[in-house]
Amino acid sequence: MATIYIYLKNEGTDVWRPVQAEPVSGNAYRIVSVNTDLEDEEWEFDTGELVRCESRVFSGGKTGLVAVERLSATI
Repeated sequence: MATIYIYLKNEGTDVWRPVQAEPVSGNAYRIVSVNTDLEDEEWEFDTGELVRCESRVFSGGKTGLVAVERLSATI
């Protein structure tokens, strides 16, 4: 498993949620975490989706993998 970051929509500022994802190949990951707070958080990508990730530097200098593109439908 790996930790990737998913953008949270409608937050008023850029917010990234760390989630667990299964490496599939290269820069493709399948999201395995479940959004347990559907009323407060709207994830850009959902559980089960295959996403392409890129390395990004966050404020404070921390680096992480960010989901940037949906590669397939959910499982």
